[in-house]
Amino acid sequence: MKPFVSLKKITPDNIEQVLNLKVSKEQEDFVPTTAYALAKAWAYYNTAFPFAIYAGDTLVGFIMMGYYECKKQYTVWYFLIDEHYQHQGYGRAALKLGVQFLVDCFHVDEVYIGVRFGNTVAQKLYASFGFVETGDTTDTGFEMKLVIEEKTENPIVFP
Repeated sequence: MKPFVSLKKITPDNIEQVLNLKVSKEQEDFVPTTAYALAKAWAYYNTAFPFAIYAGDTLVGFIMMGYYECKKQYTVWYFLIDEHYQHQGYGRAALKLGVQFLVDCFHVDEVYIGVRFGNTVAQKLYASFGFVETGDTTDTGFEMKLVIEEKTENPIVFP
C-alpha cells in the first residue's frame, strides 16, 4: 500500500530538503529549481502558495499554486516530483491536492497550468487529469485549463 500523499507548508524544518529536490537531467529544461520557485513565492507572497509534497513522512516533491493577477487566473505555477519518486502515482495525487487547495480556499471554477514545449510527460499527465489546451502560447510553452465540474463537501486540511 502506497503512503498517504499530503501537502505541507515549507518550514525551517524541511526547507533544505525542498531545496535539494531534483528532476532527471532530461527534465531540467522543463522545470525550474525549487530555489527559483521559492524566490518567486517570496516576491509574490500575497498570491503564491508553495507546498512540499509528502508521501507519508518522505518528501517527494514540490508544488506551488498562485494567482496570476494580470490574467485573473488561479494556476498551478510550479510542480515537480523528485527524480527518485516519479512514476509512483505521487504526481497525480499531489496535482489533485493542489487543485483541491484552490477550490477549497478560493472557490475557483477553473485552474490553469503552463507546459513547456516538448514536455510530453507533463502534458499527458495534465490531459489525463482533465486539463485541455486553451490555444494560448508563449515563446516557451502553452497553457492548459481544467474546468472544475464538482466541488467537494470535504475540504482538505493542510498542516
